[in-house]
Amino acid sequence: MGSTSDKVVGKANELAGKARQAVGDAVDNHEMEARGAGQEAKGHAQQAKGEAKEAVKKVVDRA
Repeated sequence: MGSTSDKVVGKANELAGKARQAVGDAVDNHEMEARGAGQEAKGHAQQAKGEAKEAVKKVVDRA
């Protein structure tokens, strides 16, 4: 995946994770809340990966 797609997929996972956590909290389902937190963390990691790819590309393009 490219840096932009990593960031987009990461943001989607982050938002879906937050939504899953909210639903889990609303229905008192701790497992769903935990899965949502994991999905949100995955989204943050994907976004960081996209940022890192973008930074590397900028360095390579300067050379």
